[in-house]
Amino acid sequence: MRLVRDGRFRRTDIWREGKWLDLWSIVHLLSGISLGLGISFFHFGAPASITIVFLLLTAYEMWEAMVKIAETPQNRFMDVVVGMASFLPTFLFFAPALQEPPFILAFGTIVTANIVMSALGWRESRKAAALEHRLRLEIEEQKRKFKERRARARELRRLRILGRGQ
Repeated sequence: MRLVRDGRFRRTDIWREGKWLDLWSIVHLLSGISLGLGISFFHFGAPASITIVFLLLTAYEMWEAMVKIAETPQNRFMDVVVGMASFLPTFLFFAPALQEPPFILAFGTIVTANIVMSALGWRESRKAAALEHRLRLEIEEQKRKFKERRARARELRRLRILGRGQ
């Protein structure tokens, strides 16, 4: 984490938000695959399944915006694109080709990888938020101390000037 000129902190860890793509894009890729496998189980048909998944991915990005997860508009857009780009081939080609045991194994593996990646990312994001909070408190404390020192220095200067005038 580093402080930039405009007074904001920039994350420097691998989970930081990118302008277009970032490590979270892998989570969205895995989410698309998970949704492709999962929704194929229900046999809704292609148009309904594609619509449902598109709405789910879009709703998730809207939720992220509501809880103030900082992302560029390009990144939000790409998260949906990456999710759909992994969902479509999984749903249309991969899932129908699998028999039940490999289907269950693939679904379980992908969902587990998705959960692990998400948990790691959230943990790192929480750690970064806590670090930023501590740094902000430290900066505020330093500002307070600086103002106190400046006020004392001004008072001493005023007293010296008054002392010379007598």
